[in-house]
Amino acid sequence: MIPAPFTHVRVTSAKEASEALNHYGDEAKLLAGGHSLIPLMKLRLATPSVLIDIMRIPDLKGIRRDGGNIIIGALTHHVDIERSPIVQQYAPLIAAAAAFVGDPQVRNRGTIGGSVAHGDSASDLSGALLAADATFVVSGPSGMRHIPASEFFLGFWTTALEPTDVMTEIHIPEAFQSPWSYQKFTIRSQDWAVVSVALSGSRIVLGAMGEIPLRADATEQALLNGASDEEASKLAAENTNPSSDLRASADYRRHLAQVLVLDALSESSSRI
Repeated sequence: MIPAPFTHVRVTSAKEASEALNHYGDEAKLLAGGHSLIPLMKLRLATPSVLIDIMRIPDLKGIRRDGGNIIIGALTHHVDIERSPIVQQYAPLIAAAAAFVGDPQVRNRGTIGGSVAHGDSASDLSGALLAADATFVVSGPSGMRHIPASEFFLGFWTTALEPTDVMTEIHIPEAFQSPWSYQKFTIRSQDWAVVSVALSGSRIVLGAMGEIPLRADATEQALLNGASDEEASKLAAENTNPSSDLRASADYRRHLAQVLVLDALSESSSRI
């Protein structure tokens, strides 16, 4: 399908983008890589009358280390995260998750900020960033805000971003000595996850098991209490609410969560 008509506005700073969002109101959407927004527009599930193009804001791109954190600009492409020596060494879970995003075209054009702001619980990077205890830096009319990943995802396609907010950076604590694993089950390799599991240290996050990425709290607690990996993984689907669709039933997703959590625990143990 063809998107509804829209006006294209290009901005050159986060402040200018926030001001444009405030000026155009609810009819405006930010355009970064476009791989989350454009498909919705083609299906007429999103019909913004104004697209505010932020891709030429140089300050929102790049990867660096600073004060024990890996800092990734919100407009950094997935492929750059996947291949970054800094991310591979100090935040390997994030590099691995980035490598699973879509296909090469998506990874070369899509951005980490756009993916996360979309708020899809099946997103590879959303679950991985929650497991990595990341923080999202946001610029708005009232200044800069830091939103922990644990407070960012609110519901289906809903996040803590205000209408005039622009995500600028993502801060990820260095974790080069922590066990980690990323597991993903798909129908086709480039698809969104049927179920995914991101593990970093003692944190285990499930993707596509509810409206938001979810911590596998029961499994985490069981492991702290001395349960075996096999015993703990059987609790992975507790307090989740997976949906049934053409790709999988809710019961099958619960089964997959147990299998993938055990795989993640086994793989992460091999890295210790």
